[in-house]
Parts: sequence; C-alpha cells; structure tokens
Amino acid sequence: MMSGFHGLFSVGSIAGPACMAVLLGAGASPLAATLCVTAGITAAVAVAAPNLLPYGSESGGPVFALPRGVVLFIGALCFIAFLAEGAMVDWSAVFLTSVRGMDLAYAGLGYATFALTMTMGRLTGDRIRQRLGGREIVIFGGLCAAVGFAIATLVPVWQAVLLGYAFVGVGCANIVPVLYTSAGRQTVLPEHVAVPAITTLGYAGILVGPAAIGFVAHAASLSVAFLCLTVLLAGVAASGHLLRV
Repeated sequence: MMSGFHGLFSVGSIAGPACMAVLLGAGASPLAATLCVTAGITAAVAVAAPNLLPYGSESGGPVFALPRGVVLFIGALCFIAFLAEGAMVDWSAVFLTSVRGMDLAYAGLGYATFALTMTMGRLTGDRIRQRLGGREIVIFGGLCAAVGFAIATLVPVWQAVLLGYAFVGVGCANIVPVLYTSAGRQTVLPEHVAVPAITTLGYAGILVGPAAIGFVAHAASLSVAFLCLTVLLAGVAASGHLLRV
C-alpha cells in the first residue's frame, strides 16, 4: 500500500494549489482563500479522526535516529530521490524561464507536468510493484529520472524540458515507497528505529537539496546542477540490485 499512500500525498500537492488558484481567481483575498483551505483541512481531520490508529509500533520508536549500515545506504538513496523532487518544486520553473526562455505565465507547466506523472505513477505503483518487483522499480525509476534530467538539460527547446520533467515524475514516483518498504526487511536496525533514520535523511534532501542546487547553479549554471542530478540518479539505478526489497 506504500505507493498508494504517497500517491494521495501527491494528489494533495496538486489539489492544494488548484483550490487556491480557483479561490483567488474567483476574487477572494489571499487571507480569505487561506482560511477556506484551512477550514477544509480542519474538516478533513475531524472526519478522519475516529479512524486514526490509537496505537503505534508495539515497541515504540524515536522521533530522530542516526542511520548506520544498510539503513544509511537506503537513507542516502531516499535523499537523492527527494533531492530530485525538491529540484522540481523549486527550480523547474526557473530553468524554463531563465535557461529556455519560456514566458513567465507558463512556467508553472513544468512542475504541473512533473506532479501529474508522479501522481499517476504512485497511484498505479502498488500494482506495478506486484508484477515487476521492488528492485526493478528502483533500477528503472533511477534510469528514467536520470534520462529525464538529461533530456531537459541537453535538448535546447522548452518542449523537451517538459518531456524530461515527465520522465523525472515517472522515475521518482515509486523509488521512495519501495525504499521505505525495504526498511522493514533489513536486520541492522529494528524497523521502528530504521524508519525514523531513513526519514531523517530522506527529508533532508527536500530541505537542503534545493539550496545546494542553488549554490551549484551560482558557481556554474543551473544546467550543470541538473546534470549532477542525472549522475546521482544513475547511481540510484546502479545501486538498485543491492537492495533487499
């Protein structure tokens, strides 16, 4: 079920901006639109609350944990996957406007393309994993995302950039769900310790990664930064056969 959970997370990342755009387009003030979305979230939590699990892991687990061994390896792969996702969130539109010369009004098409393909990939990911296997998903996903960044960077037209972003979305869609599943199959750390450790490293990719891409872009160019992601994602694909998934 892990890919489906992440898929609904992606649905939320699309639905939130879409709701704000509709409210603002209808003439609502930013404050009123924010309050409407807040009310929707509150209502959703109230409906879901009776069905939330009243318990956690049988033995409990730390909020923060330092990874080691294969857990560190899995966490590093999560870091790269989240780094690619963070690059799409923060830099996809910048690349389209500053490197490919797209009009600012259409720059959001880049992230929209990525988010759409990622959401579709995650909502179908559980069935795909049952047919192909987790290891194959990591290998294919890493290669697909690497090819996507390469196309976006090396083919000098904006249409190719959108195609590349679509490949990145498909490739990154199910890497993290599979890696989270693999946390329960390693024996170095108990699962209730391994999951916080992997989460710590993974989400560091979203927090630190976009800033690191900015530093690389400032020192060289945004194209060079994207090509660095190509190499890292190719490394994820090459590491896939080492996973126990």
